[in-house]
Amino acid sequence: MAVHHTAPPAGAGLRTPEAPIPPETPILVPGKTCWRIARADRLALIVDAAAYFAAAKAAMGLARHRLMMVGWDFDLRIRLEPDREDARQPDMLGRFVQHLVQSRPGLQAFILKWDMAMVKTIAREIVPLLVMQWLTMRRIHFRLDSEHPLDACHHQKLMVIDDALAFCGGIDMTRDRWDTPEHRENDPCRVEPDGTPYEPFHDVAALFDGDAAVAMGDLARRRWRRAGGRRLPPVPPPSGPFPWPDGVAVAMRNVDVAIARTEPDYDGHPLIDEIKELYVAALSAARRTIYLESQYLSSRAIREVLVRRLEEPGGPEVVVVNPQHAEGWLERWSMDAARSQVVGRLRRADRHDRLRLFYPVNAAGTPIYVHAKVMVIDDRLLRLGSSNLNNRSMGFDTECDVAVDAAGQPDEPAVRRAIIAFRNRLLAEHLGVPPEDLAAAIDARGSLVAAIDALRRDEGRSLRPLEVRDLGETEASLVDLQLFNPESRTHRERRLVHAMKKTVTRYYPLVAGLAAGVAVGLALRRRRR
Repeated sequence: MAVHHTAPPAGAGLRTPEAPIPPETPILVPGKTCWRIARADRLALIVDAAAYFAAAKAAMGLARHRLMMVGWDFDLRIRLEPDREDARQPDMLGRFVQHLVQSRPGLQAFILKWDMAMVKTIAREIVPLLVMQWLTMRRIHFRLDSEHPLDACHHQKLMVIDDALAFCGGIDMTRDRWDTPEHRENDPCRVEPDGTPYEPFHDVAALFDGDAAVAMGDLARRRWRRAGGRRLPPVPPPSGPFPWPDGVAVAMRNVDVAIARTEPDYDGHPLIDEIKELYVAALSAARRTIYLESQYLSSRAIREVLVRRLEEPGGPEVVVVNPQHAEGWLERWSMDAARSQVVGRLRRADRHDRLRLFYPVNAAGTPIYVHAKVMVIDDRLLRLGSSNLNNRSMGFDTECDVAVDAAGQPDEPAVRRAIIAFRNRLLAEHLGVPPEDLAAAIDARGSLVAAIDALRRDEGRSLRPLEVRDLGETEASLVDLQLFNPESRTHRERRLVHAMKKTVTRYYPLVAGLAAGVAVGLALRRRRR
């Protein structure tokens, strides 16, 4: 089995120091690359689920009218702060939601979950949910979202509190998610509800307030209604400033936030592909650096724009952080194979040595699973949310992302600094170095990839070059069909028809021969009778 990896020469990829980009054509365009743009008074950028669960618990504790939880999966048995002996009780997700609703007569909770996620978790969750509804006089409302093609999934990960605070990101409130930025080996808190340990896990989310949270509440209510729930009115605005959860650092203030969606063409509703358009527009606008974190790397649209940018003589540097392998045998067979094709094409296009593809490991060398979905373009644009760099996220599954474009913001320099600081924070976590050391290395070398090359280590906590294998002809043909990674419902149907035609054409002589043999056999049998 052949493997390929990036082995850059010393000093490769040197470029000019990073400097602000002058305003250009807007990247965020409502109706094309996003749904809405609305102002947030405060925005926090949360790294890894230990911080996210703690922030979510603090924010949920502020709810007085409505708590909306929209997700791919929820496990009501997880602890929100397993690393704190003094954690506010109850700490288990299901009991905490039940406690909030029971202790606040005006509070109602709405939980929306992908229907197929329930198939594998029904035994552990449906009974507690029904009990919670009974105990709280039905002020906890639960629905399964099946408003998508049969083999698509509801993948959005949102939480909205009183239409005043909103979370959006890649983190599901379920098992196998909690971890800290240290990603310690054998962390006693990194266990499933039954005590089974799991591997290190990296993810990202955002928390924001203001009109942006109001808009996210509107999106959550629409999805609830689409899934068959009753129409919910907006929550009346608070009489004064809504409190900010304790312990959550604010990264940006007075900033415009865009919300982008993917929704498949289904049941009379048209395709919404704002996220795909956002990716293409942002990657096309990059001047110096493109930084991507994603669970997968198998999108045709992303591949084509990255190939074009890498082939440009003066194009941007591209750094991609993926997990070493996808989770589960089906994902490894489908998504890892598709990634091999994409990586091979990108490396052939990297004639100027500006591409780096990595996976992170902890101090013991154990691979860290990357579940984050992040894009940072220069110091101009930050996008994070639920969408992966695969075809499904571009037009087949339901997704929700948020994005901030520094260009034209009220305090543009501060937003640019915050975007670069967040990118450096993520990279420094993966490299196992302080963020200021990474920033100094970038300034000294004038290049993001040169700084990573200088700081990266082959032992201990760091980034390792991503290796992919060559695909055989049969496996490559199966990947080309994209049956498990369709771009849209119509694309999936065309591929299925194509696969059936191809199979019939290839095996027609065999099928015809078998049919003729059966016909002759039946005829002889009748003659013998």
